[in-house]
Amino acid sequence: MAAIHITDIESAINHWRERSPSPDGVTACAPVRALAEVYALMVYHRESECDEASMPAVARAAWLAWYETMPDAPCIAICSTSQGDAECKGCGRSFDEVQHWTAYTPGQKRAVWRRITQEGRAWRFNRYAERARQATAAEPPDPSKPASGPAGTPA
Repeated sequence: MAAIHITDIESAINHWRERSPSPDGVTACAPVRALAEVYALMVYHRESECDEASMPAVARAAWLAWYETMPDAPCIAICSTSQGDAECKGCGRSFDEVQHWTAYTPGQKRAVWRRITQEGRAWRFNRYAERARQATAAEPPDPSKPASGPAGTPA
């Protein structure tokens, strides 16, 4: 089984805190309490990961409910592994990860997501992010054209 990183536990806690806010500012809902217990033990033992299979049932159910709100696959529909690459240029997964994705457990999928996000080499993290920034950047003014105000009136 795959390990669940502490940042995923934190995200799940925050998800549940937003979804089921404390009525009195002190009391936490059952999913938050279950996840907080796992989180506290991880911090106490100075562990950054917990075993997906050994989580208490309530905490695992709460984590899985958060997991269901996340995108499943990092695919951006540009799979270079089908062209023979060992690592997909589009999403950053290895050939084996792409091939076996549907058989992976949620913990295994989150581990892959974490790795490719940290590496940041895939187009989903750089090339398309750069294009998005370029598309939103203002075009520099053309000095050969006079400036105009609203509806084409001179400024």
